[in-house]
Amino acid sequence: MKRESPPIELREYELRILDRDLIPESVGKKIHHNYDKEIEIEFPNPKTKDKWHLKSKGRVGNIPITPEFCIIIHPKVPIANLFGMIDYAYNLKIKFPQGSIQCQFLEQSYETLANILAQKILERCRKGLYRDYLSKTERLTYIRGRVDLRSALQKPWDVKLKCHYNEQTGDIEDNQILAWTLFIIGRSGLCREPVSSTVRKAFHALQGFVTLKPFKSEACIDRNYHRLNEDYQLLHALCRFFLDNTGPSHATGDREMLPFLIDMAKLYEQFVAEWLKANTPKRFKVEHPYRVKHDKNYWDEIDLIIRDIETNEILYVLDTKYKAPDKVDNTDRNQVVTYATLLNCKNAILIYPQTLKVTIDQQIGDIRVRSLTFSLNSDLHEAGKTFLTSLLPSTVSYW
Repeated sequence: MKRESPPIELREYELRILDRDLIPESVGKKIHHNYDKEIEIEFPNPKTKDKWHLKSKGRVGNIPITPEFCIIIHPKVPIANLFGMIDYAYNLKIKFPQGSIQCQFLEQSYETLANILAQKILERCRKGLYRDYLSKTERLTYIRGRVDLRSALQKPWDVKLKCHYNEQTGDIEDNQILAWTLFIIGRSGLCREPVSSTVRKAFHALQGFVTLKPFKSEACIDRNYHRLNEDYQLLHALCRFFLDNTGPSHATGDREMLPFLIDMAKLYEQFVAEWLKANTPKRFKVEHPYRVKHDKNYWDEIDLIIRDIETNEILYVLDTKYKAPDKVDNTDRNQVVTYATLLNCKNAILIYPQTLKVTIDQQIGDIRVRSLTFSLNSDLHEAGKTFLTSLLPSTVSYW
């Protein structure tokens, strides 16, 4: 969709000051009303010297405010590392040749993943969609499957018999999730040619066989895979990424473009968790998230725990903090200590994306509290090794 006004570009957590005439007041009101959780906005007033003040609250991506006006929020993290975070967080496990990903902007990452999904769906369509048996009940003029005898005896004059049978079909959730995700990608407006053409082609390949129905990202988790549909695991992992980060349109009409927004704090938490699961020594088990129930209506959700597999003892409680303060906030420290106390754990760890000016390594009662860094500014695997060595200095010796 062509826009008449150039996009307003922000960078996460950084204040952007704009002249009054760059944003119509009606657009400012829409931003305030529809995206107050994503963008902090202050209207022109004497305090702001008659200028607009806008700041992202930790989301990055693309927000279409009107057909003519949009906001692009750039991440602080290098795009290549953002791609790596997504790859780990969503278990994509896509093996790209060295240097094959040349993304400079977030939209290019979106396009790259959309193209991979569409191409792989087309490939599966050429081989044949996965089909499964679904239970159906219909009134038929012939016998199929099992006849409902009670219904037949109650209405012996009815020429149609109520039959219960199984029918093999491709119109199942595995394929419906794919169709819905392609539909969502098409509405984002973020893919240029030829990627958008490939997405449309894949959607039309499914359209004749699959019912279009909405799904949330949770539908992509904990699905059953086996020999006949094992390639769907990557497809659904990609679908989860798009469904997780595509928000609802605040405008009416199904032709409106949808916002694409990544919650960086959530992504950082998922990334650290999945990296640790893949790289922590085998004697440890990483659990994410970990819920501590107090009663049926109240619980605490802890980002991460690490336990010893042999003893089942929880050795570390970890809390990711996607921010870069000069020093650890007392509230954050007290929170992770509370979690460690609840679990009778002796080690509480706060994880930050860059090294703090004032780090902590202190004993609070029986609990050792530390701030560690899993950096996002350099090679992610090397940063992970540095982090893990700091976390488990006596056990990490295989690098």
